[in-house]
Amino acid sequence: MDHGGVVQQHFAVVYAPRKKKRLSASCVDIVESEQAALEASKPQSHRHAALVAGPSTSSESQQLYYLVRWLN
Repeated sequence: MDHGGVVQQHFAVVYAPRKKKRLSASCVDIVESEQAALEASKPQSHRHAALVAGPSTSSESQQLYYLVRWLN
C-alpha cells in the first residue's frame, strides 16, 4: 500500500545474529501483531520480535527497515 512516501511502523520477526539498527528487508518478516511477532520469535535461532519502520530505500538502492525497538 502506498502511503505517499511515509515510512510505516510494523511488527516483525527479524533474523539478526547480531542485533542491529539497520535491517535488510530480506531479514524482516512482517506480521499482523505484537503477539504474532512474539509467538513466532525464536531467539535461540536469532529470530527476534521487533517493531520496525520501513521499508526505506538506501543510497545503494537496497530496501531497509529500521529498528524502533526489540520486543524480546
